[in-house]
Amino acid sequence: MLGLGAVGVAVGASVQDGVSRALAPVGPIGDILPAAGGFRYYSVTGSVKRRSAETHRVTVGGLVDKPQSFGMADLARFPQTVLDKDFQCVTGWRVPDVRWVGVALPDLLDAVGVSRKARAVRFTSFDGVYTESLTLQQARRRDVLVATQMEGKPVTHDHGGPARLYVAPMYGYKSLKWLSGIELTDKVVPGYWENLGYDVDAWVGRSNGRDDAPT
Repeated sequence: MLGLGAVGVAVGASVQDGVSRALAPVGPIGDILPAAGGFRYYSVTGSVKRRSAETHRVTVGGLVDKPQSFGMADLARFPQTVLDKDFQCVTGWRVPDVRWVGVALPDLLDAVGVSRKARAVRFTSFDGVYTESLTLQQARRRDVLVATQMEGKPVTHDHGGPARLYVAPMYGYKSLKWLSGIELTDKVVPGYWENLGYDVDAWVGRSNGRDDAPT
């Protein structure tokens, strides 16, 4: 699976389709999630233990003035941002006009106070393996969310809940699922797929050798 991930970037969509199949779980969920509008299940681990909305917390730390840990109720008290945006996977499939609701990442960063030394933001998943990063400038976009709802319902476990990252202008691998940690850092730390050859800046239509930006 890891080899396919690296090669997929080098030789294009046909091999990346193979990556898509390799990352799909074996079992009743299959490649495409039932009744999910075309979303597919991806995980780089054999299984991910579920967390309940009542106990799950997202920790924000690193180069900040006030490190904090936010429960789902805490996130709900922030102003809620609503985005109707596509979800575009680098392997080629896309789900159009998904309604995302959550906390705009800039609002969360303002709540903890970002150090002048910070230049980037690193994200960790409670799957214990997956990581991602954005520059601080990218993270301050209003179309980057800590998403807690999608399509009018709480984000389910299979979609990366209780809370996940959604980075609207970038390919789906930047939108880390099962979000547990946000760390302000002094430089960009390449994430899981970047370490296997994917672009660090994953702008839809402008990265990874692809030009199929949504219209």
